Amino acid sequence: MPQAARPGALPSYLRIAEALTIDIGGGRLAAGEKLPPEREMAATRGVAVATLRKALQVLVDRGLIERRQGSGNYVLGGAKSVGTYALFRLELKGVGGGLPTACLLEMTRAKKPAALPDIGRQWDTGIRIRRLRFLADMPVAVEEIWLDFRWHNDHGLNPRTVSESLYRTYAERLGLTITLAEDVISAAPLPDWAPEDLGAKPGQQMAFIERRAYDQHGLPCEASWTWFDPARAQYFSRVP
Repeated sequence: MPQAARPGALPSYLRIAEALTIDIGGGRLAAGEKLPPEREMAATRGVAVATLRKALQVLVDRGLIERRQGSGNYVLGGAKSVGTYALFRLELKGVGGGLPTACLLEMTRAKKPAALPDIGRQWDTGIRIRRLRFLADMPVAVEEIWLDFRWHNDHGLNPRTVSESLYRTYAERLGLTITLAEDVISAAPLPDWAPEDLGAKPGQQMAFIERRAYDQHGLPCEASWTWFDPARAQYFSRVP
């Protein structure tokens, strides 16, 4: 499915802003570097100049670039804690970066499995979300996410309202801000529900991320399991 047609796709200007944010945070665009002319950037990305400028304004607001009148746009620094995908930890193998996107496979209310970390004890059910993840339009991972039911409501969170950025959806639809995530990296067999699009068979050994995330009150609210192809993607965490 082409990226632009994927349900829940972020607006074009925000896709551009996120891709540039990732490149700046990863050091692929260095502090002091001048960006290409706006018309050139717009043509390269297949958007109108107005859309490109809207994306650049997002970077200005994030403190990542400076727009100098009559001179151009310059990178200010490599802040890592800004942007929609600040807590996303996969990048393209060997080259880094790659705009993260996702395709929703399933969203349902289900009984929490015994292996799930504690994300709230009031409810024995949670919202289970399964997705296929992409980097630069390449399928690289599948994930199963569990959100504690205390944060759920049908109006705010349903298959029609979930965007490619789940954390953005949480903030906009539920008032939930993920402030901290703990990851454990290991290996595990690919689950039997994984789609063929990933290019791997169920049971095949994959790199594996177990995550528990915390809300703005410091309470655990979400847990996820991510199986990713180590030949296509790598986990990264840059420490200052």
